[in-house]
Amino acid sequence: MVKSPGIDEVMSSEIKQDIAERYFGFRRLIEEDGLDLEERIRQHSFILEKRISFDLIRIYVLLREERLIKAFLELIGLRERLFFDPYLTESENIARRVLSCQEFHGWSRAGRFRNFILDCYEKLSFHAEAYRTRVEELQQQHGILVEEIEQFYRKNDISAILHFVQSLGDPGIAGDMQGGMEIGLAEGLASKLRIKPPLPVEQVLVLLPPLKSLAAIKSKLKKLIGQAYKIQPPWILELFSRGSSPCERREAGEEVQNAE
Repeated sequence: MVKSPGIDEVMSSEIKQDIAERYFGFRRLIEEDGLDLEERIRQHSFILEKRISFDLIRIYVLLREERLIKAFLELIGLRERLFFDPYLTESENIARRVLSCQEFHGWSRAGRFRNFILDCYEKLSFHAEAYRTRVEELQQQHGILVEEIEQFYRKNDISAILHFVQSLGDPGIAGDMQGGMEIGLAEGLASKLRIKPPLPVEQVLVLLPPLKSLAAIKSKLKKLIGQAYKIQPPWILELFSRGSSPCERREAGEEVQNAE
């Protein structure tokens, strides 16, 4: 004859189940929120590498000399040489790729050259500000996630919960999780079970400072552009002799692919 479980055993089982559902249910929600945050970070990393990198690389290619590039970065308020490599200004192949299929406007070749760099900077400013706004949103989302985790542990002391489960008997959660709770293991298990928040956004994504508006730097930027125009190779000057640049065919494995 099968012995029916006593009231104490039934209550113990229900309490254990309730504790498990509450803890692991919360853990599942936090993990889902964390995965959502990681995905949004990945998307914004792509935006940084795709949009902002091409805005900057086009300007680097046309400024050509490191002294002009350095002056440009100081002028706009970007201390870090983001996406800069000396090879960018030396490779005709990269230059042709990033200048492929671009529209130019102006009455003269020099005017089209100047206007194109100004247009590139306007795009850079727009993309950089949109990126900064999204990063701030991600930082807020990260802060909310961290606060939710901390609040949960303020209300739920895992070590105390595990000791309580132990007091209900080995079968169930305590036995399944630990193979039987030994003295001093509750704290170690609590540490292993503790939910770790995702890395701060600033440790994953590049933080951009506010860039100077085009209106604030236009006069000085035009002077840099004028200096850059004087050192352009003939093939680049030829590109700006008309209203648009030819579209280069892209092959897999080339230095720069899928330029906007």
